[in-house]
Amino acid sequence: MGMKLGLINSAWAQAGRDTAFGIRMTREIGFDCIDLFADPLDIDAKERRLLRTECARNDLPVISVACVAVGLIDPGPSVRRFHQDRCRKYLDLVYEVEGRNLLLVLGEYIWERQVIPPAEQWACAVDEVRRLGDHAAGLGLEIALELEPFKLSLLNDVDSMCRFLDAVAHPAVKANIDISHLQLSRVPAEELRRLAGRACHVHLSDCDGKVHGDLPPGRGVVEFGPYMREIHDLKIDGAISVELEFAPDPDRIVEWVREAYEGTASLMRASGLRS
Repeated sequence: MGMKLGLINSAWAQAGRDTAFGIRMTREIGFDCIDLFADPLDIDAKERRLLRTECARNDLPVISVACVAVGLIDPGPSVRRFHQDRCRKYLDLVYEVEGRNLLLVLGEYIWERQVIPPAEQWACAVDEVRRLGDHAAGLGLEIALELEPFKLSLLNDVDSMCRFLDAVAHPAVKANIDISHLQLSRVPAEELRRLAGRACHVHLSDCDGKVHGDLPPGRGVVEFGPYMREIHDLKIDGAISVELEFAPDPDRIVEWVREAYEGTASLMRASGLRS
């Protein structure tokens, strides 16, 4: 059993490098696959084709497209309608680039859980995600829900993730496992057993244990071993994608990404996740 090792291509964009350069270097460094950070409402036909052709030319299959959709749980029905439509366009883009899943980041409870009852926002999110699940299933895709480490995030620990998946009850809607987010939320590795059969994607990065900050493994405090062992036992048919935030020196972005690749590849080999 092995998992692919991928990179979210936002690492390059943050350093001011263009799409084609990022895709080419991702393959050159040694990654098996790629995740795209691209908004279908912000890119034109040329960029869409470029994403497809460059990934194919570099033999770099797309696994996931990341979508931040905080407006999906907005109190305003018209805002939710816009974001439902936007997320469907994201799913169409995943289909177009022959990816596997839409990595969906839901928002946070508004106004510190005051004014609007939290249960109302929760129910709203369940309804919107279930409808998105239908669109995903129609395209043969999955939705991977991101667990965020912030105290007001709708999904901020394994317990809230499991309750949400139970409520949505859709075979196309699953969980994404983000190792540094679990560390920041103080979620022990054993908790991941509750996601058996319910996770389809993994993000890996390090952090300082206090605030969000996606670093190459080894630059923070995350003890990866226990998490990697639990992920191995989940037997996920998918990829572990490296997520990197802003490089301290954008001119040395290639070294930054290469360091993250080597550290992650080593962790995956040690836990039997990649030959």
